[in-house]
Amino acid sequence: MKRPELLIPASSLEVLKTAVIFGADAVYIGGEAFGLRAKARNFSMEDMKEGIAFAHEHGVKVYVTANILAHNADLEEVGVYFKELKEIHPDALIISDPGVFAIAKEVCPDIERHISTQANNTNYGTYRFWYEQGAKRVVSARELSLKEIKEIRANIPDDLEIETFVHGAMCISYSGRCLLSNYLTGRDANQGACTHPCRWKYSIVEEKRPGEYMPVFENERGTFIFNSKDLCMIEYIPELIDAGIDSFKIEGRMKTALYVATVARTYRKAIDDCLKSQELYQKNLPWYLSQISNCTYRQFTTGFFFGKPSEEAQIYDNNTYLKEYTYLGIVEGVRADGRCQISQRNKFSVGEEIEIMKPDGENISVTVRGIFDEEGTSMESAPHPQQKLFIELGTPAACYDILRRKEA
Repeated sequence: MKRPELLIPASSLEVLKTAVIFGADAVYIGGEAFGLRAKARNFSMEDMKEGIAFAHEHGVKVYVTANILAHNADLEEVGVYFKELKEIHPDALIISDPGVFAIAKEVCPDIERHISTQANNTNYGTYRFWYEQGAKRVVSARELSLKEIKEIRANIPDDLEIETFVHGAMCISYSGRCLLSNYLTGRDANQGACTHPCRWKYSIVEEKRPGEYMPVFENERGTFIFNSKDLCMIEYIPELIDAGIDSFKIEGRMKTALYVATVARTYRKAIDDCLKSQELYQKNLPWYLSQISNCTYRQFTTGFFFGKPSEEAQIYDNNTYLKEYTYLGIVEGVRADGRCQISQRNKFSVGEEIEIMKPDGENISVTVRGIFDEEGTSMESAPHPQQKLFIELGTPAACYDILRRKEA
């Protein structure tokens, strides 16, 4: 069985390093311009340089998104941006716009060009077209079934790679080509400014009865008629490999380090186990399922992989995430006395039971024995986000271990 790449998203330098340590083969990131996650923190050129160097030191690739649908005013700046990227050597650019693709081909021909899902890649003719233009990889549209992907694989050159989303949020519009945000708020999803109106609560109003709101579905709170469940294919790794997919892509460039660590670690083990033997994969399937639900998520669906989704793929009664764990921080260093340095993300207190989440799959329950500020002053709790703290856990920890708390 061919070993697929595990491609993990990163919203910041910290999350990139987490993805690398927790099992990514490649990481995709956005710069400060020309990506489709304008609300993500994204990477400055300096952080991008450091992140690429860190990833490469660990044998991990980095892809940079430049997948907006460009307007005339964007093109000159795109050329300048690509000249800057050429100097820091990312492994690929993820592009959807043919004009942007042409600029990348001219300015930085040595950097691979991958075609974004935003380009609506639904048939092998499209794959062949992009291959002839010099693309190394095409990201399949989310509307494709495994059967269709397998047929594409059989009808394209062997050295053209297929990348496919296997986990994460689903857009209700056709491969992300949504006009709702622009229409309702003036913020263009295709320029990276989506306000996610598909997650809003909707009711209907009859034309001659203004102000009288009626639920679209039988629920007194209204309904979230566009609200898709999250994609999760952890139970179908053999089928994904059999379809000929070269890169398993995880959605989530606005997610926390805890989310990225959880998903990367779980898919890493599932893929590795499957490649060792089907029996080992099936034996450990309950562990994958228990672990993948440890991060914040909506209910799960298999999307279009096994045919057109039914109404069961939608969540009508709420737009909230399920949350089993709270992210407390990531270990940034360990002192000689064993105290862990973290930048605190959520409040926790001395005496609380928390978990150390390790890259190898181990979860260690510990009790917080002490919390100290940078001056060494003892504290009963850590109430301030981003505060630098030193934590006494009574158990050895290592850099990049994740600290989390299970919610009741």
